[in-house]
Amino acid sequence: MRRLITLLALALMTNQAAQAAGRLEVSGAWIRTAPPGAMMLAGYATLRNVGDAPLTVTGADSVAFGDVSLHESVEVDGVARMKALGPVEIAPSASVVLAPGGKHLMLMRPKRAVASGESIKIHIATASGEGASADFVVRDAVP
Repeated sequence: MRRLITLLALALMTNQAAQAAGRLEVSGAWIRTAPPGAMMLAGYATLRNVGDAPLTVTGADSVAFGDVSLHESVEVDGVARMKALGPVEIAPSASVVLAPGGKHLMLMRPKRAVASGESIKIHIATASGEGASADFVVRDAVP
């Protein structure tokens, strides 16, 4: 009987550990408008891990753009530059803010002109394969 109870306890603990997972939530998603013909735009949002384990953001994609990637604005020798970000880990209950002048989505080669007020779906990918999609509203200014 003791062995059966031990096995059941181990099975329960294993099941709980297997269910621990990060879960991505995207909020405040927006894209800054760009001049006509612009080949690059920037997307911003807050990425929050609402799960109970760390999660890793690995990239992003959208049918509206030829390429979507994570970048960060940095200052090097007094000059602002952009650098590609690798995977971004988010702890449980933590957030990463994508905002002007910092981390952001680089939206390359729009497949058509985008207008202020419209929404564009972007999927944020995670290492688990789940990720999250959100509607990014095109805006003339910071909301």
